[in-house]
Amino acid sequence: MDASPEPQQKGGTLVLVRRQPPVSQGLLETLKARIKQSCTCSMPCVQALVKNLFPVIYWLRQYRPKEYLAGDVMSGLVIGIILVPQAIAYSLLAGLQPIYSLYTSFFANLIYFLMGTSRHVNVGIFSLLCLMVGQVVDRELQLAGFDPSQDSLGPKDNDSTLNNSTTTLVFGLQDCGRDCHAIRIATALTLVTGLYQVLMGVLRLGFVSTYLSQPLLDGFAMGASVTILTSQVKHLLGVRIPRHQGPGMVVYTWLSLLQSVGQANMCDMVTSAMCLGVLIAAKELSDRYRHYLKVPVPTELLVIVVATLVSHFGQLHTRFGSSVAGNIPTGFVAPQVPDPKIMWHVALDAISLALVGSAFSISLAEMFARSHGYSVHANQELLAVGCCNVLPAFFHCFATSAALSKTLVKTATGCQTQLSSVVSAAVVLLVLLVLAPLFHDLQRCVLACIIVVSLRGALRKVKDLPQLWRLSPADALVWVATAATCVLVSTEAGLLAGVFFSLLSLAGRTQRPRAALLARIGDSTFYEDATEFEGLLPPPEVRVFRFTGPLYYANKDFFLHSLYSLTGLDAGHSATRKEKGRGVDVDGQDMGSVSSGAGLVIPLAFGFHTVVIDCAPLLFLDVAGMATLKDLQKNYKALDITLLLACCSPSVRDSLRKGGFLGEDQEAEDELLFPSVHSAVEAARARREELVASDSAF
Repeated sequence: MDASPEPQQKGGTLVLVRRQPPVSQGLLETLKARIKQSCTCSMPCVQALVKNLFPVIYWLRQYRPKEYLAGDVMSGLVIGIILVPQAIAYSLLAGLQPIYSLYTSFFANLIYFLMGTSRHVNVGIFSLLCLMVGQVVDRELQLAGFDPSQDSLGPKDNDSTLNNSTTTLVFGLQDCGRDCHAIRIATALTLVTGLYQVLMGVLRLGFVSTYLSQPLLDGFAMGASVTILTSQVKHLLGVRIPRHQGPGMVVYTWLSLLQSVGQANMCDMVTSAMCLGVLIAAKELSDRYRHYLKVPVPTELLVIVVATLVSHFGQLHTRFGSSVAGNIPTGFVAPQVPDPKIMWHVALDAISLALVGSAFSISLAEMFARSHGYSVHANQELLAVGCCNVLPAFFHCFATSAALSKTLVKTATGCQTQLSSVVSAAVVLLVLLVLAPLFHDLQRCVLACIIVVSLRGALRKVKDLPQLWRLSPADALVWVATAATCVLVSTEAGLLAGVFFSLLSLAGRTQRPRAALLARIGDSTFYEDATEFEGLLPPPEVRVFRFTGPLYYANKDFFLHSLYSLTGLDAGHSATRKEKGRGVDVDGQDMGSVSSGAGLVIPLAFGFHTVVIDCAPLLFLDVAGMATLKDLQKNYKALDITLLLACCSPSVRDSLRKGGFLGEDQEAEDELLFPSVHSAVEAARARREELVASDSAF
């Protein structure tokens, strides 16, 4: 920036001289320039585009093996070991075969390694998204004629039968069984979700996710966790109940569970109790002694290995009828294009999936970037997560996003870069190619226990609600409304309710902000709320008014009501009465005619001759706010009361100037605007003294 000349002085005081604004292009010229720049094709542009799209090209060249490799390998191995049991378990939530969860974990890790900007975030299967995918899959299966109460896991899944009430399948899938149709629904939903996220990234809409506030996300996680817990109780008890859809799903599910509790499988109940006890105890011990553990204990994997061995050699499925995982094939299935008809049918469902996945991914990436001293790019994160859904959708995968629990483990085990994701993908690949059939006899109740224990963090957030209420009742209301709607209606409705109440709380805070009269702090030049602090000195015959919010169409009436009630004078009503030749009304009392022969209003009639508005908290003005100020100035002028503004920001000054409030010359502007409240009060007092002196001379 060029050096500025010395500030000008006028009457012994410094005067700010506004710079001449640069000549800006018109909208059409700006659009033409940007389109031309975007369409320009050159080798440097192509290289920059490729580097931005694949950040791995940039950071991999700066990789320091001696510092990073050991931590990346260790964290990748630990995450890979954790991913295997979680992937198999979360297939229960999505209503899909376990092999598809393993596919999803494999491809998501590789793609985010190439495109992600976060060094620590783990992108893969996420319980909330699995639940949302499972709800869509169940609904579409029922519409297609399949029995949604028949679980996808189990050795008899390939022989899924049709619901007797329906004789034909939709979408032309007469040759496709239940599991085949379920994965087609999931891949179509995933592809549309990814396309939404990629489109948001291309349009640079990464900021949209910031409108999903943290209380909203926490409440959504809490409500969805209760829904997930409810969906897993039947596996813990080993009972078969119908899968409920629509509003009240959680309530109806618990009623069905109470009716079927007498049919519980004793083997599954005992196994669930033992696994829950071991997993919860291990998690509590790990949390308590995490500072002494260099590597987290893979409790889930140990429980799965032991439970599988016990189930296999004890023949629990044959002897006690316990439900098991069934056949898990090895290798990869040939890629397939998702069905366009199903994509069109689930397009609305994909919106909530895209928003939730984007919000959690971006918020986690930014949170860990801040804690480790680097930055991430929200729009590139949208592209990365979107591609983690678009490309794998052709390989029988379902929706993914960043997951907090695995990201925390990844950070705790020494992760330095996304190279750890490649190691995790290699572990999952080993299971896909060799080890998957070994989990044939694994009980489903064990998988349900892993899911339930993984919800501890989200369910514990309810303990934060009292503190949140003390800090911000509006945010607490958003939390409760989101969680309650998720539980009582549906997860999608919970998300919409959270957004609605977030916007409502934002509107409420700006529609009725705090208003107060200010008084002077001793002999200083500072002013504060006279009702909040003791010993303040109100300026004589001057009212200083503060309105801590913007002035716009929604709160202009509240602005006037607050000003009139605090000053004790309804300027609009009093000005109208004066124009009609009647006395003004002050605090409900008719003062009669109060004008002197010189045309001056006696000061004690109102108790003040000047109103100073502290505009420091005034964020912006719209057309309605500008009209309110102009009318207020006109009414006060009719009552011989001066209206002054102090501490206006540059944007507010520009709005006042463009709205015609300040007049046309700089001198008129200087008489209305002041850099501080104290300078406005002193100017009002000096003007009043001059006016009284001239009136006495007259």
